[in-house]
Amino acid sequence: MRLCMFHPNDNPLDRGWVGRVEGDRMIHLAAQTLQSLFLNGLNAREHAEYPLADVTLLVPVQYPPTVRLFAADGTFRFSNATAVVGDGVAVPAEGGSLRARARVAAVIGAGAEIGGYSGLVEWFDPSAEPDVKQADFGLVLGPTVATPDELDPSSVGVRLKGDGGEEASRLEGFRWADAVALAGRRTVLRPGDVIGGPVVRELEAASGVELGVDGAGMLRAPLS
Repeated sequence: MRLCMFHPNDNPLDRGWVGRVEGDRMIHLAAQTLQSLFLNGLNAREHAEYPLADVTLLVPVQYPPTVRLFAADGTFRFSNATAVVGDGVAVPAEGGSLRARARVAAVIGAGAEIGGYSGLVEWFDPSAEPDVKQADFGLVLGPTVATPDELDPSSVGVRLKGDGGEEASRLEGFRWADAVALAGRRTVLRPGDVIGGPVVRELEAASGVELGVDGAGMLRAPLS
């Protein structure tokens, strides 16, 4: 199941509606947010149906409670939850090229378990000072959240395309269960928390990138 937040193109909404993507159709679901849908066991009444071409996809989780970004060695750092934006939302480059770090992200659902997986572009500015501001400003999440039955987290295909070319790879061997356990140790994981897996590919870009994650779709991350 591919879940998202969206609005019809002729009815712009800031937070949007919960939707389920089925082929070239968008099914509007009776839930306020993805978090509430997860808490209700993915059960929701179906509302209207729209052609996928007639809707705009929004950030799946607006202002997640926390964002943790993991490294390949299993350690993590916290990132700026207020810097999370959705598909097609431009991040200011402030006059220079940035580096796009491609990740696969897990979104926590009910019971502190993974509700689904999505694409995540972390923008990195090596020229920013001090160093703590080099990756504090742009996290692009989406476009959809694929439930575990839709995406095999043990081997996820990733394609990153930008000014510097196109690179493809796979995220393999990352222990998602261990990451969730570490993130939740001595604290509480809440629905909507984002756990970013290790960097899969990285490209320098002046105008933006596109990140394709098998099962979750193509995420556009432009720069302004």
